[in-house]
Amino acid sequence: MPEVGKKVPALHGVIGDGSTLKLASLKGQWVVLYFYPKDSTPGCTGEAKDFRDLYPAFRRRNAQVIGVSRDSPKSHANFAAKQELPFPLVSDSDETWCQAFDVIHEKVLYGKRHLGIVRSTFLIDPDGKLAQAWRGVKVPGHAQAVLDAIPAK
Repeated sequence: MPEVGKKVPALHGVIGDGSTLKLASLKGQWVVLYFYPKDSTPGCTGEAKDFRDLYPAFRRRNAQVIGVSRDSPKSHANFAAKQELPFPLVSDSDETWCQAFDVIHEKVLYGKRHLGIVRSTFLIDPDGKLAQAWRGVKVPGHAQAVLDAIPAK
């Protein structure tokens, strides 16, 4: 797992349109990498909408937003279309991204324990170094907090 101030791994993954997104190709801009449990669930939909609504402000600060979950590219494509998301969603079915950022942990849902993605966001600076990390994210106000962490141009 990258530490604040250290380079993040050179990851790549398939997005909803079937193309490959390379994290290293985003060097030179801020990157908001947010991990969420599942497409089309209430909390994940709310979080995606918050990032969508603030997306123009992120772009004005030279920032790209990327969502990551274990859902398939097809699920991501459907979710992105339904919610009108202007940013890519990476399909991490093999959990490479999740493991690199240490976001899979034991969770309890309805009294049952399982391994799942803990909602987390990572801010990567234009040099490819981790600038800030938020773990165990609560959705309300989170996207705005991430935007506020990026210096205005």
